Amino acid sequence: MNYRRLGRSGLQVSELSLGSWVTFKNQLSVEAAAETMQCAYDAGINFFDNAEVYARGESERIMGEALRMLDWRRGSYVVSTKFFWGLNDGPNEKNCLNRKRLLDGIDQSLERFGLDYVDLIFCHRADPETPIEETVWAMSDIVESGAATYWGTSEWSAAEIKEAFEVAERYNLRKPVMEQPQYNLFHRQRFEEEYAPTFEEYGMGTTVWSPLASGILTGKYADGIPEGSRMTVPGMEWLRDALTEDKIEATKRLALVANDFGCSVGQLALAWCLKKQNVSTVILGASNLDQLKENLAASEIAEKLDDAWIAKIELATSAASDMS
Repeated sequence: MNYRRLGRSGLQVSELSLGSWVTFKNQLSVEAAAETMQCAYDAGINFFDNAEVYARGESERIMGEALRMLDWRRGSYVVSTKFFWGLNDGPNEKNCLNRKRLLDGIDQSLERFGLDYVDLIFCHRADPETPIEETVWAMSDIVESGAATYWGTSEWSAAEIKEAFEVAERYNLRKPVMEQPQYNLFHRQRFEEEYAPTFEEYGMGTTVWSPLASGILTGKYADGIPEGSRMTVPGMEWLRDALTEDKIEATKRLALVANDFGCSVGQLALAWCLKKQNVSTVILGASNLDQLKENLAASEIAEKLDDAWIAKIELATSAASDMS
């Protein structure tokens, strides 16, 4: 496993990481989650991604219980969580990033995890109703208190990230260190065009989510939606909106490239992500050990990808990409 600095920070994260969205609670029990996490850890993964909203807090509880079962050294792994949507419907408990919400959020997350601190905290989305200045002060104070080590954003616009940096610089506050964007062969424009100047100017790291486009880039949806896949998980039916004919056909073309290369289509899509500029870590989602082990091979495959292969990969998927 290769390790990369998270932007300009000194923190090193494994280039592949393990996420819990969809899988923990919905597909994996505590025991299965612990088994999956141990497999990832044994392979060198040190970053485990979570959020308060995943399975309405249960994902954090499951990960916390699994960590207690596994009894790893606290310094040997990195854990994240994210705040925005909340778990309740009160005016300061849902869809906001005001100071009260954020301070309550970190306390509640730490209680569910059973940890003294988390390593990374994210503003899961931007909040147009709260001044960014208030959000930056609160996130900086959480880091200053020791409840978290670094803070960042997820799916903020480049303009919002710029404003956050300006506020932090104006008041000498903790600056955002990382952004968590969606990035895959179909969803490229924001990462490669909108964010590129921001990454260059501020040196943010990235924790990339949905590198397989919710599983479409594994090829498993080529002939319909298989039972047990994430698109059949209750509450996740909206993922089917992304399952368009042009993406299915693009994945079939990509499968031909993968066959020539000698790997699975999912492995090739992950390896492509790993080769792209400004990627710190690519978050894997796995509902079973076989799936995880297959995806872990992407690190070795990425080392063999050259510009010619990357061009073939992008040509195969260009018709379904937002860069077309």
